[in-house]
Amino acid sequence: MVTPLTCRNFIHGEWLASSDGSCLNSYNPANRSEVVAVFPRSTLADVNRAVASAREAYQRWRLVPAPARAEYIYRVGELLGKYKEELALLICREMGKPLVEARGDVQEGIDCAFYSAGEGRRLFGQTTPSEMPNKMAMTVRTPVGVCALITPWNFPVAIPCWKAMPALVCGNTIILKPAEDTPACATKLIEIFAEAGLPAGVVNLVHGVGEEVGQALVEHPDVNLVSFTGSSQTGSVVGEICGRMHKRVCLEMGGKNAQIVMDDADLDLAVDGAIWGAFGTTGQRCTATSRLILHRDIKSKFTQMFQERAEQLKLGAGDQGDTDIGPIINAKQLQRVCEYIDIARSEGAQVLLGGEVVQTGHLQQGYFFPPTILDGVTPDMRVAREEIFGPVVALMEVSSFTEAIAILNNTNYGLSSSIYTRDVNLAFAAMRDIEAGITYINGPTIGAEVHLPFGGVKQTGNGHREAGSTSIDIFTEWKTVYVDFSGCLQRAQIDNR
Repeated sequence: MVTPLTCRNFIHGEWLASSDGSCLNSYNPANRSEVVAVFPRSTLADVNRAVASAREAYQRWRLVPAPARAEYIYRVGELLGKYKEELALLICREMGKPLVEARGDVQEGIDCAFYSAGEGRRLFGQTTPSEMPNKMAMTVRTPVGVCALITPWNFPVAIPCWKAMPALVCGNTIILKPAEDTPACATKLIEIFAEAGLPAGVVNLVHGVGEEVGQALVEHPDVNLVSFTGSSQTGSVVGEICGRMHKRVCLEMGGKNAQIVMDDADLDLAVDGAIWGAFGTTGQRCTATSRLILHRDIKSKFTQMFQERAEQLKLGAGDQGDTDIGPIINAKQLQRVCEYIDIARSEGAQVLLGGEVVQTGHLQQGYFFPPTILDGVTPDMRVAREEIFGPVVALMEVSSFTEAIAILNNTNYGLSSSIYTRDVNLAFAAMRDIEAGITYINGPTIGAEVHLPFGGVKQTGNGHREAGSTSIDIFTEWKTVYVDFSGCLQRAQIDNR
């Protein structure tokens, strides 16, 4: 029996229990009887203390030169490399993804650290000529203030790093509220930030329930910005509250991503992409391939190849070396996947593979659901339109490129997209016509890189993009500065006309 880890809140440089001593457990989704960690069920008092800490620290941190702030983040990246294997194994236990993916999760945090650190010397403004003589005009970036970062469980290291690192380099202070399913991963990450030596109050961690701690952060008058990754339903509530309170808000929400396979595609390559896109991370990615839009001339052959490959995927705990697909995160999400299979059947879809909870051998100790392929799916079915967030993919047949694009765009989401074709003209038409924030040509819908913008359109987001240089725009305010050295009053648009 493994002794559960004890997690604490991290406020103003101190590790603290919740103000009333309440606790919750996180569990290993591959073995639901194993408690991975005990963590605080924080209260409004804890949130208030964290916000006050961040507010106080902000007044000092914003004055630290950006290159010096960046050196702290570079050190975090070095420490993430040092603890990479330990943290990856913890991700396996608490979130469930296979070890190779867990290592990638941590590596994304490392990459983000080094990229963000470089931005510390590149927080560029603009200079431009004034229309008046003896006058200078320029723009500079200033930090926003206290940032609440509300993050999901599927990338328990990468996504907090996406948000925290650019926020800190820009001169903001942060409060991380991680998902209830992965508190130990968040705790280890913040331990690394603390080891890197960031001043007290610059980085804070508050565990707890979303409806309690998350909502309190969103509604707190001294929080200037909320960065949220999660469901579109919750995101709409977050956006409404922040809009009413005139806060900055960054929303990264759901997806219903599709991969088009045209009749001229390299089918071996397209199957490789579909397997990884649909079943990587057990389909628990906002960029997961949940629809395969197949040209009718290759559909039969592709389907056979795809099903044969999917049948070979091995389910198991993430820390087993030969695992391809780990568990669903928890009982609630497993039930959601099962309900969508029932919906698919009721709407007339055919289950070609999978479709039932795994209840054999040691796998029955966890939340395992096999790779599932639905055929005969039409655009009006719910499984073609709603996010499932599990290892379930819908096959849809089309007769032309135009029809494929129309079906791909026929959804409330617009995060990631993919097309496999050898026709360069179709590839460029797809880049132009697909309604999504990300488009891959001859690649799967998953696999973001930290130096490029990440985000989507429609109900996927509210226009912001995480990662890349666009993350700097999220976490800074523009200030325009005029310097008049003429020694007299000059009125723009008046005295020069």
